[in-house]
Amino acid sequence: MKIITWNVNGLRAVLGKQGLDWAWRERPDVLCLQEIKSRPDQLPESQRDFPGYEAVWNPAERAGYSGVATLLRTPALETRLGMDAPRFDTEGRVISTLHTGFRLFNIYFPNGQRGKDRLDYKLDFYAHLLEQCDTLHARGENLIITGDFNTAHRPIDLKNPKQNEKNSGFLPEEREWVQKFLDHGFVDIYRHLYPERIQYTWWTYIGNARQRNVGWRLDYFLVSEALIPRVKDVVIRDEIHGSDHCPVELVIE
Repeated sequence: MKIITWNVNGLRAVLGKQGLDWAWRERPDVLCLQEIKSRPDQLPESQRDFPGYEAVWNPAERAGYSGVATLLRTPALETRLGMDAPRFDTEGRVISTLHTGFRLFNIYFPNGQRGKDRLDYKLDFYAHLLEQCDTLHARGENLIITGDFNTAHRPIDLKNPKQNEKNSGFLPEEREWVQKFLDHGFVDIYRHLYPERIQYTWWTYIGNARQRNVGWRLDYFLVSEALIPRVKDVVIRDEIHGSDHCPVELVIE
C-alpha cells in the first residue's frame, strides 16, 4: 500500500499547472493533501473529479486558507472530519480515515509564526491530538499520522538549526511536543529507517533556498510502534516541484 502526503500550498494553483499528474502516474492508494486553500465548489468542474479516487474534503471556514483533502482509491471503513473541537475544526486541519489494520490522520498542523496566540494555539492543537491518539492506542488501534507538522524535530532536520533556535518551527516547546508523540507509542518512521540521512521537505521561496537546499524537514509519517515491521520504505520526493513543500511517500504492507 502506498500513501503519499503533500502540502500543495494551494490546490487550485497546483491543478492549474497539472501539478498532480505525477501522482496519477504513481497511483497511490491514498493521497493526503494539506493547505488546499479551497472548497470543492471553488474548483472548475474539470478539476473537481479525480478519476479512480474518492475525495474527502475538510476545507477551512475562512476562504483561501488552510484545509485538507484525502483522496482514496478504496473507500475508507470510516471517515471523520476534525477533532471534535470547534476551536480547531473551523480551520479544516484534520481528516481521519479508517483502513484495514490502521487509522490514518491527514493533518495540517498550525503555524506558530504569527505571535504568542498562534504559538499557544499550535501547542494546544498538539496536546488535543495526542490526547485523542492516546485514547485510540488504549483501544488497541494502530495509527499513522501524516502531513505538515510545521516543526522540525531535531537539528538534523533543518539546514541552519543554530540560527533558528528562537524561530517558530524549531522552538524547544514545539520540538518537545513532537517528542511527546514519540514517547507515546509513535515512531518517526523516516528517521527510524534513515537515522543519518539529510533531506528536507520545505524550502522558503526567498533567496533560492530550494536550489541551494537550505530547507527543513516538516512533513512526516509518525506510525504506531506496532506498524514498524509492516513499513517497507519512506521516500522524500524532493524531485517533485509545484509547491514550497515536496511530497513524502510511505510504502506499507
